[in-house]
Amino acid sequence: METAQTLAPPPALAPPSSAPSPARPARLWRPRRVLVTPAALEHAHGRAMLARAEAQGIPVERLPANRLTGLRHADPRRAYVEAKATLALVVAPPTKLRLQPIPPSADWRFDLAEGCPAHCQYCYLAGSLSGPPLTRAYANLDAILGNLEAYLGQGAVTSAQAERAQEGTTFEASCYTDPLGIEHLTGSLSAAIRHFGAWEAPVQLRFTTKFAAVEPLLDLPHRRRTRIRFSVNARAATRYEGGTASLDARLGAMRAVALAGYPVGLTIAPILPVPDWEAGYAALIREAAEALAGVPDLDLTAELITHRFTPGSKQVLQGWYPGSDLPLDEAGRTRKLTKFGSVKYVFPKDVMAAMRATLFAALSRDLPAARILYWT
Repeated sequence: METAQTLAPPPALAPPSSAPSPARPARLWRPRRVLVTPAALEHAHGRAMLARAEAQGIPVERLPANRLTGLRHADPRRAYVEAKATLALVVAPPTKLRLQPIPPSADWRFDLAEGCPAHCQYCYLAGSLSGPPLTRAYANLDAILGNLEAYLGQGAVTSAQAERAQEGTTFEASCYTDPLGIEHLTGSLSAAIRHFGAWEAPVQLRFTTKFAAVEPLLDLPHRRRTRIRFSVNARAATRYEGGTASLDARLGAMRAVALAGYPVGLTIAPILPVPDWEAGYAALIREAAEALAGVPDLDLTAELITHRFTPGSKQVLQGWYPGSDLPLDEAGRTRKLTKFGSVKYVFPKDVMAAMRATLFAALSRDLPAARILYWT
């Protein structure tokens, strides 16, 4: 049973130390090394990923066994830096084929990979994944995609809710990774889009990204069965999103895929009390509206997610980003217990209510085409 203790409202974040940086072109992640397990090379997709890495001149280490070792260091910062520069080609364990529900986003979660090359100072994977944060790409892609049919027509979100029934059975592919951020190295996302496009059933693939290299996706036979959502934030908060595409690049990529016929979405997250946050988030929504102006047959959703953290994620993030001023002070939050008994810290009710009212009003005014899926 969820309980809450209301604490003092959070102070506004300190102003950025410098003005927002100018727009920069989207760049592709280049790991310093690629580790390849023997089991990965038993799969055609594993061999294809290896060929991609070798073609890009990235150092490759073929491991003698299927365990990833030597990744931990006494210095957590060193472990973080080395892991974030590493891509491992592995086989997804059998547990990955037992899908888990992922409300409120979708019916089911499935994973093409685990880990992300970005350096977001609020990264929620810090509290979700154990060990050094390297990126693991799964070689047994045929098994992963072939397993999805068993879940058709099941689920408790779009499969059960009348207001989202038109989406069909939904499968979320970005819970533990940003699949676009590694697509140039894996090709897994393109394969998944083709799979859903050829699947003669009421289904939808969904993923969220902070990257912008969408060119390989534009001509795929998606048949409007993939919704591409772009994770965006007020400009004053983008300083927490190291290693990602600029906001301008993401909005431009959103326009490009919308013009290519994809359903698209805004994932506004994590919503933070940055300086003059009301104007900042209103400006973000106006910019998104400008980016989508004139797109024919626009199918647009919005998902609104406020910032929260757990004691475990706070400890990890402060180890990864010791100089960050991200607000992680429990005194400015409401303490809640999840249904599993774990603790999380969210904004107090009055702050949440003000944020919700501001963003809903901005969407209604400037981007009425957006269908709001949830607020959390």
